Amino acid sequence: MKKLVPALALSLLAAPAFAGDMKAGLWEMKTLRQVVDGQDMQAQMRQMQQQMAGLPPEQRKQMEAMMGRQGMGMGPGGAMRMCISEEMAKRDAPVLDPDGQCQPAKVSRSGNTVRYEIDCMMEGRRSQGKGESTFSGNSVHSRMDMVTMDASGRHTMQSESQMTYLGPDCKGLAPVGAGRRR
Repeated sequence: MKKLVPALALSLLAAPAFAGDMKAGLWEMKTLRQVVDGQDMQAQMRQMQQQMAGLPPEQRKQMEAMMGRQGMGMGPGGAMRMCISEEMAKRDAPVLDPDGQCQPAKVSRSGNTVRYEIDCMMEGRRSQGKGESTFSGNSVHSRMDMVTMDASGRHTMQSESQMTYLGPDCKGLAPVGAGRRR
């Protein structure tokens, strides 16, 4: 499972950022469905959120600070909050990873729906998949099916999420990926 964390992170960031649609600022993402190798990950995500909530205040503050430096934070009900920079918002391609190592192989657009395909090698893992995102005002609904192959084997993942724009103020969060740039 540890080896799947980069794939899970990739799916979390599989938010389309097409010029004119994505706005810079604070976004909240709720994972509606996440299935890895046929196993529903929602229960594990809730357990991790409960563990974080149960940390002593000092440890929780350290964890939140670390997440904030990476552009992520926790919202109410376990939703993930992220800061999207102006640069990321202006990209005319889906934001698949904050460092730009994984670029979509194919992108098409029909009205307010964007479809894309990926085929990426990152950190010894090959990820291939298809995604679709639909924009509606200040929200984006996304689905993605992905297969990741690495030394531990072949892993499948299906995810579905809903992102909502909360405003231009990132409330102290660094833009996604800002703490990871080399």
